Amino acid sequence: MKVKTHFLRGFILKVVYPVLMLIGAFFKSKKQEFQAYIVKLNNILVMRNNINVKKILLLLPHCIQNSKCDIRLTFDVFKCRRCGKCKIKDLIEIAENYNISIAIATGGTIARKVVKEVKPDAIIAVACERDLSSGIVDTYPIPVIGILNERPFGPCIDTTVSLKQIEDALKWFINHQEK
Repeated sequence: MKVKTHFLRGFILKVVYPVLMLIGAFFKSKKQEFQAYIVKLNNILVMRNNINVKKILLLLPHCIQNSKCDIRLTFDVFKCRRCGKCKIKDLIEIAENYNISIAIATGGTIARKVVKEVKPDAIIAVACERDLSSGIVDTYPIPVIGILNERPFGPCIDTTVSLKQIEDALKWFINHQEK
């Protein structure tokens, strides 16, 4: 079952995803839906396996930080003053409670650099449909549970995320260790 699911995930990410993005180039109104579908399908396939996870990375977009904050957290999330004006404080607490790595990336290049440096066994990634779907493809075969950010003020500014979804993903990775 594990090999079959792994192959299917690879096929979807490396073959189906590019085809959907090509179709999305012609049907722009559907592209974001296709990307969200890939994230959802990826999550289902990741969660079909028991995996050996020792090191988990929580990877966040820079837009989750309050845009009025005078401290930029692009490289060191622990510089956060934990004022509570955004979810960074809560996310750091979750990372500390579960003893996992946490990082903020300003884009795909930085995100790939973080993944390369941290060398996680699994990733919980938060981002918009476009960044999340392409990031999942870029980090394959690392298992990634993708969580779409919430954008109450529009894209790329003062976004947020469900802390429950983050904790649920963490608990899933912890409770589904390969025996």
